[in-house]
Amino acid sequence: MFKSPTSHLDRRQFLAAGATAAGLAAAPTWAAAAASPRVQGQAEHVISIWLGGGMSQIDTFDPKAKGNPGKQKAGAYYDPIPTAVDGVSVCEHLPKVAGLMDRVTAVRTVHHSVIDEHAAATNWMHVGRPVSGTVVYPSLGSIISHERGALSESAPSYVLIGYPNSSRGPGFLGAQHSYLYLTETGRGPAGLSRHLTVTAERQKRRDQLLTQVRSEQPPTSDKFLQDYDAAAALSLRLSGPDFMRSFELESEPAALRESYGGEFGQRCLLSRRLVERGVRFIEVSHNLNFLNGAGWDVHNRGILDQHKLIHELDDALSALISDLENRKLLDKTLIVVTTEFGRPPQFDGGGGRGHQGSTFTCVLAGGGLKHQGAYGQTDDLSQNIAADPVSVPDFFATIHAAMGIDYAKSLYDGDRPVPITDGGQPIAPLFG
Repeated sequence: MFKSPTSHLDRRQFLAAGATAAGLAAAPTWAAAAASPRVQGQAEHVISIWLGGGMSQIDTFDPKAKGNPGKQKAGAYYDPIPTAVDGVSVCEHLPKVAGLMDRVTAVRTVHHSVIDEHAAATNWMHVGRPVSGTVVYPSLGSIISHERGALSESAPSYVLIGYPNSSRGPGFLGAQHSYLYLTETGRGPAGLSRHLTVTAERQKRRDQLLTQVRSEQPPTSDKFLQDYDAAAALSLRLSGPDFMRSFELESEPAALRESYGGEFGQRCLLSRRLVERGVRFIEVSHNLNFLNGAGWDVHNRGILDQHKLIHELDDALSALISDLENRKLLDKTLIVVTTEFGRPPQFDGGGGRGHQGSTFTCVLAGGGLKHQGAYGQTDDLSQNIAADPVSVPDFFATIHAAMGIDYAKSLYDGDRPVPITDGGQPIAPLFG
């Protein structure tokens, strides 16, 4: 009689083996990702540049043959120019970045399924997955705050330069991993600076009284009260001169300040200063300077002055890369440029463009990665992915890996495990 190779197993072993196999077959994709080899980088900071409104990839980092809005001919709005990397082109309005593309990778095949709603796409590009009805997911900045913390006790781990939004929040990680935000580069965050009528001696007396009152209170196990106390303690540390000096942009050489450009550029300069103070994650917003009346949301006639926005990005991004490199900080700082979706090659009735989530470009620079100018290929109109698709979880996994964070681990919302990247895998060629 024939005996199978497993005939020596007793019934209990057989059932256990069967249950294991069934569990593996039914496991979600992130379980398979957890079993794959890890790649780990050594970056220590992230500067995330947010282009709110939807940067047109075909008009910036993934140029194609020119179209004609007047004749409704699909294609690029500008001419391409060569870069420091053979075979990689960018649009004509990015000449400074073009010369630095050997420190940059334009990831041209990022994709998600949201096309018609800015808020939902913005949320997806900050938390790395679609909205859930049962879990409030933490943002990328909050996860990095949770996993790495600040490099200095006198600095926050997460700073937002722009207006606050729930998409940038800590979700189930708690308030201690939220952001400190500011909307002006010439002054520190509101509430941290002493009023002119409060002298240093008066502030010292207030601090002493607060310490005395706290010492007389019994310890609390209430998480919300603990978060409040931690936030108050951090505020006191951040109001000190060491961190507040970060905002003294006038101390920088005039030529350097001018190289960064206007208000958006000054935000990027401030981000470099915050890196030097020990901040882990800084988001810099570029959707508040509406030079064309619409920002990066180039519907209809908003596209006519789109080049002004691209010029601002060129000035600020090139200055930031060069400045960090000159200070030996570029390999330690990952620069990330993201947007909520891209733009189709077709022109709308007003000459502008609609929304496109099927493929768009996000950019990585520095961070110790092995840059190659561009990654991923799109078709002749930058409308469909031809090779090397990169999901949003994949893009986030690349960022986490560059920061030395285990992108396959789970965080916990109470007792519920939540994968950090929803099954994302890093872009392996960027790690050698």
